[in-house]
Amino acid sequence: MSAVLSRRVALVTGASSGIGWETARLLAELGATVLVHARTAQEGEHAVERLLRSGASRDQLHVLAADFARLAEVDQLAATVARTFPTLDLLVNNAAVMAPERCTLTEDGVEISFQVNFLAAHRLAKLLRAPLTAAGGARIVNVSSSLHRTASMNWADPNRVKKYSRVAAYAQSQLALSTAAGDMAPEGSGITSVSVNPGLCDTALLPLYGRVGAPPAEGAAAVVRLCRPEIRLANGEYYDGGDIAPSAVTVHEERSRRRLGKLADQLTAGI
Repeated sequence: MSAVLSRRVALVTGASSGIGWETARLLAELGATVLVHARTAQEGEHAVERLLRSGASRDQLHVLAADFARLAEVDQLAATVARTFPTLDLLVNNAAVMAPERCTLTEDGVEISFQVNFLAAHRLAKLLRAPLTAAGGARIVNVSSSLHRTASMNWADPNRVKKYSRVAAYAQSQLALSTAAGDMAPEGSGITSVSVNPGLCDTALLPLYGRVGAPPAEGAAAVVRLCRPEIRLANGEYYDGGDIAPSAVTVHEERSRRRLGKLADQLTAGI
């Protein structure tokens, strides 16, 4: 495989398993330096060991640990990346969790799937804007879901405490991620940010869908395709199968995008 991403730095969140790990593997094959994020250092080191066995070079891989259920750790991760890598060419926001059976709030007071799946990605994109801008032509690829199209934002109760459904909570987190994609790349920054449906894959999230999934490598291939410099992307769009696909109306509503940005800032104000 050609080294089309040589001398480029990519941060992949949730890279310890599933689509995230396969994305890290494919980016390494393309020559990128890959920052392998995991919830814990142990999980990260285990992921790197597997990447080495798959053919990656040790000098290409860097382990970063942060539990996205703690926003302070998201901030620490961003600070470490910005300090160590003055330029960041790719940010793949892949980390995600299933919403639990019962409404569960993090220590930051946010429903856990909304925080891990959306708020952490929003925060990272904001805090890493300097190295992303410095890279010139950087890309942010947000791994979303087709479920976002049937979701709705509960603006009055984003934690869904009053009327909780795990499917509705998870779908809302994916809708928020897709809606926020365009604003992760401010005009003039040189950044392009999109969201992508990797397809139904056999990962830890599969029980939420209740169907048979494809190998995670197939989902990762859809993600990595959008990371390749020769593939032209339209900022803020939602992709499926390599092409722009129909998205929820909210994704392109300026009012909803502004409202979501304000909500995200409010939820992270005390961090």
